[in-house]
Formats: sequence, structure tokens, C-alpha cells
Amino acid sequence: MSRETLLNAAILLGLVAVPLWAHLSEEPFTVTLATRAAILALAAVGLNIALGIGGMVSLGHAAFFGIGGYAMGILAFHAQSYTPVAEWPLVVPGTKSMPVIWLVAVAASGLAAFLIGLLSLRTGGVYFIMITLAFGQMFYFFTISWGTYGGEYGMSIYLRNGFPGLNTLVPIQFYGLCLGALLLVLGLTALLRRSAFGLALNAARQAPERAQAVGLDPYRLRLAGFTLSGAVTGLAGALYADLNRFVSPSMFSWQLSGELIVFVILGGAARLFGPVVGAVVFVVLEHVLGGVTEFWHIWFGLILLLVVLFGRGGLIGLIAGRARPHG
Repeated sequence: MSRETLLNAAILLGLVAVPLWAHLSEEPFTVTLATRAAILALAAVGLNIALGIGGMVSLGHAAFFGIGGYAMGILAFHAQSYTPVAEWPLVVPGTKSMPVIWLVAVAASGLAAFLIGLLSLRTGGVYFIMITLAFGQMFYFFTISWGTYGGEYGMSIYLRNGFPGLNTLVPIQFYGLCLGALLLVLGLTALLRRSAFGLALNAARQAPERAQAVGLDPYRLRLAGFTLSGAVTGLAGALYADLNRFVSPSMFSWQLSGELIVFVILGGAARLFGPVVGAVVFVVLEHVLGGVTEFWHIWFGLILLLVVLFGRGGLIGLIAGRARPHG
């Protein structure tokens, strides 16, 4: 068993043990903090599919995060106001059911990623980064002017949405849902990395000309990977909106896109649990250092700088060593 496998197991144990201890110790804030870390980790795992496996540095993934959040907000808003989302050509009612909301969030964000990818993936390098940033900012300014759903002030949801058999208002139960979603996506990502598609996407990242020479289409591979990445990030957005019971244009901000990239790099790009480590470290430092000084980002930036300079595999690379090849 490799050191990275043991480290991943330890991380998984921590994700289960710490919130459970907090619940038994009647520390609901710690459980909520862990829930936020798990949701941000899920969003970063989605980005890691595009960045870590496909080599696509997207600075617009907050667009998919925000679309997932607004999918939840719009459906829940119409459910609590007893008005339909649409009346033509079909009557579409609102809903407070999490499974339905998740399906809508994944479909909407996946479709948006597909359409954005159709255009942006025809470019590369800094041009790709700027186009994805531009799309993210377009969604941001659109929601600011979308007065129906609160505009720049956002929109509150009175009660958290429901999941069959659970009381989602209980912090540990909602955390269990978020952790389950994170573990499911991590499992699917592990299978993806070893699948024919994952290996082909990785080949398109490393040597697109050689991949094309053996009959692979790098553009289609990247588009499929980018679409899947956006869909996963949209699911995280829906969960994040449910956690806060609030959606706002800030979910589309380019700063959030940058933070997701930081999570991936800090933990270790292309590492299975790399985004998880990056998100957890960020949330912990934000809570601990944020209570000491409002300039805590300086210290976080210093840590990130040291990791980039001395640990090319991120924090996981520093601890576990070089990654072993897949397949």
C-alpha cells in the first residue's frame, strides 16, 4: 500500500471522525464548518477533473457553482411562494426536494459548461483562461440585474430543502449528505482516471498531437471533461446554497474561481484527495487566523507560496512523495 493511499485513508477518517466528535460534543458550529469544507472540496474536485486530468486552467468555474446555487434558489423560492417557475409551454412547479434540485443543478451547470466549452476550448493558454473568466463575469453581472430573484441583494430561502428519511436542519445529518456526495464524486473520479476516457483525456493534455495521430480527438475529449467538471461544480453550488439558505451574485465571482484553483494547487493537482486537502486547509486557516487578524490572507498566501516553490505535488506531494502513474 502506497504512502498516498495511507494518507488518503487518514484524510477520509478525519472527514468522518472530526464532525462526529463535534456532534457528540455538542459543537454544531464545528459541524457546519466541516460541511462548508466538504462542499468547497466537492467544487474543487469538479475543477480538478478539468485542471488536474485535462490540463484546462479555468478561471470561470464559479459560473457553474453559481448556476447550481441559483437552480436551488429558484426552485425553492417558487416552492415557498407557491408559484410556478414557468407556465408555458409547460407548468413547472417549484420544489423543496433535494434529489430533484440536485438533478436540475447538475443538468443546468453541465449544459452551461458544454456551451461555454464549445467556444472557449477552441483556444488555449491564457486565451482560454480569459474567455472562461469573461463568461463567469457575464453570469455575475446578469444576476446583479436579475431583480426577480433579488438582484445584487441575493435571495433568502426560509427553510433548508428536504431529503427523504433525514432531517436536514440537523447539522450532522446535512453534513452526512454533503460527505456522501463528496465521496461518491471522489469514487467516480478514481474510476475516471483509470478508464479509457480518463487515460485519453490525460494523453490529450500531455501530447495532443500524438493523441490526434492515434485517432483521438483532443477537442472532444476536453469538451467532455469540461462538461463533467462543470456538472460536479454545479452540484456543489446547490449544496452550498442549501447550507447558507441564501444565494447571491457573489457565487459567480472570479475570486471564488481563483479560490477553487488555489485549493487544487495547494492540495495537489491531479491528486485524488488534493482538492479536499486544499479546501480543508483553507477553511481551517480562515477560521483560526481570521479570528486573530483580518489580514489572514497574507499568511495563507505565504503558505501557498512555499508549497508552490518546494512541493510541486502540493501538500499531498510533500507528504506522500511523487504520484504513481495511473492505469
